[in-house]
Amino acid sequence: MKYENVDFNTYFKTYPDKNGYFGKYGGSFIQPELQAAMDEITEAYMTIAQSRRFIAELRRIRREFQGRPTPVSHLERLSGKLGNVQLYVKREDLNHTGAHKLNHCMGEVLLAKYMGKKKVIAETGAGQHGVALATAAAYFGLECDIYMGSVDIKKQAPNVARMKILGANVVEVTHGLQTLKEAVDAAFAAYSKEYKDAIYCIGSVVGPHPFPMMVRDFQSVVGEEAREQFVEMTGHLPDAIVACVGGGSNAAGFFSGFLNDPVDIYGIEPLGRGEELGEHAASLKYGTEGVMHGFNSIMLKDENGDPAPVYSVASGLDYPSSGPEHAFLRDIGRVKYDVINDEETIDAFFELSRMEGIIPAIESAHAVAYGMKLAKQMKRGSVLINLSGRGDKDMDYIIENYGIR
Repeated sequence: MKYENVDFNTYFKTYPDKNGYFGKYGGSFIQPELQAAMDEITEAYMTIAQSRRFIAELRRIRREFQGRPTPVSHLERLSGKLGNVQLYVKREDLNHTGAHKLNHCMGEVLLAKYMGKKKVIAETGAGQHGVALATAAAYFGLECDIYMGSVDIKKQAPNVARMKILGANVVEVTHGLQTLKEAVDAAFAAYSKEYKDAIYCIGSVVGPHPFPMMVRDFQSVVGEEAREQFVEMTGHLPDAIVACVGGGSNAAGFFSGFLNDPVDIYGIEPLGRGEELGEHAASLKYGTEGVMHGFNSIMLKDENGDPAPVYSVASGLDYPSSGPEHAFLRDIGRVKYDVINDEETIDAFFELSRMEGIIPAIESAHAVAYGMKLAKQMKRGSVLINLSGRGDKDMDYIIENYGIR
């Protein structure tokens, strides 16, 4: 399959290139001493991750500790309510810790251990990356510092408690909007002082090279499993696949299994409260090219060209940019990026809970809402949705702000 001279038969050998670019997006825009640290990580990953021992250990961990493979479930009752299109979900909510994040965290911390590092540092928004990294750090016996904005700490109290129980040091970030962007800023600042003994475990397919590539590779297990499971279950490929996109780690891993197939692919961003700047976090739909947090991609900017304030009901999606690979896939037309607002998301949250007995993360509910919308538009066929996480972390926030519908 080809899109604008991109051959998906050789895609993963070609993108990113040796400098970390997906077309014009990606790269590494950081200070020289941190670049040396990134080069060390790149060299370690490109060497260690190809070794039989590393691969075997990661596979064992996924099987014996994470509980992989996670299943694909048919949403039979919800499908029947919406029409003739059959909806399915890839159950990353059943991955240990309750979301897809552990897929790359176990890989990153295993890499850190091979490199002889003593500490892992990260940011988190919804808290799932923080919980996953704290889990991986506990598993391997490394120290763990998690930076989290004050707003998100209040919204995601259950995950904050989990991180602390797992032994992580949760560092509250109180400047700016006190959400995900500020947490990333603070984590980078801390890493710049500790990079000799620590590794920064970025929580999505963002940041300087090699992280967009490395996180995608670790998350590709989701797409590989989903494709094989869906074909075994139904005898054919889905007509469309859907995943939510903030930074875009769950989507990048999920999409990777289907890029070379005749399948429509949809990445769903948060429209939040509306199209006005500051009321959403839909960077791929409304943003322009720019550099932040060490990489070039599409970002939302204020009047000065700086990262704009963003909002989403989902803490894991309120980021003013998106992974460089997503920007590239958008530009070449392989993936369609669209939006879902808060109300549609909350409706889908309750609909999936009531119709199927699955309480999704608010982030994942964006993808569920779009899958439901597709099901109403299509006359027949199937849609596979990546259910990237479970909604335990969101219960208090949902009840306080939306009640029980």
